[in-house]
Amino acid sequence: MNNNTEIKKTSFFRGLTGQILIAMFLGATLGIILHNYISHDAAVEFSNKIKMLATIFIRLVQMIISPLVFTTLVVGIAKLGDIKTVGRIGGKALAWFFTASFISLLIGLFYINILQPGVGLKLDHVDMSAATEVTGKTQSLSFENFIAHIVPKSIFEAMATNEILQIVIFSIFFGLAAASLGTSVKPVINALDKMSHIVLKMVNYVMNFAPIGVFGAIAGVFAVRDAEELLITYFKFFGSFLIGISTLWVVLIIVGYIFLKGRMTELLRRIMGPVAIAFGTTSSEAVFPKLTEELEEFGVKDKIVSFMLPLGYSFNLDGSMMYMTFASIFIAQFYGVHLDIGTQMVMLLVLMLTSKGIAGVPRASLVVVAATCGMFDIPIEGIAIILPIDHFCDMFRSATNVLGNALATSVVGKWEADKEINFDAVDSNS
Repeated sequence: MNNNTEIKKTSFFRGLTGQILIAMFLGATLGIILHNYISHDAAVEFSNKIKMLATIFIRLVQMIISPLVFTTLVVGIAKLGDIKTVGRIGGKALAWFFTASFISLLIGLFYINILQPGVGLKLDHVDMSAATEVTGKTQSLSFENFIAHIVPKSIFEAMATNEILQIVIFSIFFGLAAASLGTSVKPVINALDKMSHIVLKMVNYVMNFAPIGVFGAIAGVFAVRDAEELLITYFKFFGSFLIGISTLWVVLIIVGYIFLKGRMTELLRRIMGPVAIAFGTTSSEAVFPKLTEELEEFGVKDKIVSFMLPLGYSFNLDGSMMYMTFASIFIAQFYGVHLDIGTQMVMLLVLMLTSKGIAGVPRASLVVVAATCGMFDIPIEGIAIILPIDHFCDMFRSATNVLGNALATSVVGKWEADKEINFDAVDSNS
């Protein structure tokens, strides 16, 4: 018994999740020590340099996202076979995404009104100039720009900038065209299939750098920020946010057990590594390739994974959605702007629509929050109020986005049980 326990502990710390947790602890420890014992200027210089570890890791991941999305999605659609099948799965996917988004927004709306963390809050020395970078991007955020943006002018430009939604649009057309040509294009599809496996093999190499990237990201943040003072100042805001995001996790996991039953436990075990990476790097994009691999090993057919995940990364950001309503109304509460329930529901619908075009935009959630504030006469510079704590919130919402997309892909895969995943056969054989 003791030997088995010891083996499990050893394998955990040798595994990716264990290494990432250790890297987070060491990074936080180093950052806190340096923050307390060196000057602020030296800490900033250290932070800028150590964060390069995280930047290199994220760039390594970004390097393989475009070829992975294109090859797997084209092969997946070609295997699906026709427009009718693609439309059926796409319809299920979008129905799930919009339902999940609406529930996430409602959870944020509920807790921000019940707990009211922005009411009576006094914050001194808020740097309003810090919001300029975010508010400057809100001018291009409109429904017209979103519609124009989803269609690529050039697939090479879309791949160069990792515009996942644009790559998805091109890949859908390419895959459907390939499927319509029948066996004559089979060599092309086979070549793309082999290329996708090569890229997935690259994922294993890149993920070896994940603990180093997480270490750099965490150390860089704690070196320049007094986390204890920051969390005390924003205790009510951050605490309320954690309650909301925890509720969303509970809802998602319960829904998972309803649809996947006992297999939900296995899914949670498999995605802990990607969740930890997203948490440490504040980038759900950084785990896209690894999540693809884990979901295929979980049993979801590659053609479902390759179709669902790219769509999910554009339309199904559950953690970000919950944060958007929470942050928008928090700013209104801080400035004493009264919003009745009817106005808040309109805001919720606006957020659900405008948020669908911001995948890949740096600090995308804040850009949408700033734009929404402007629409409802809430001071747009209020975005500066939440900037100091945003990094810590981003860790939780990025991890939640990974859970939401893994769950959506697995459930839609189960709905396609006859053609995609034979869960009944798995149960009967076990």
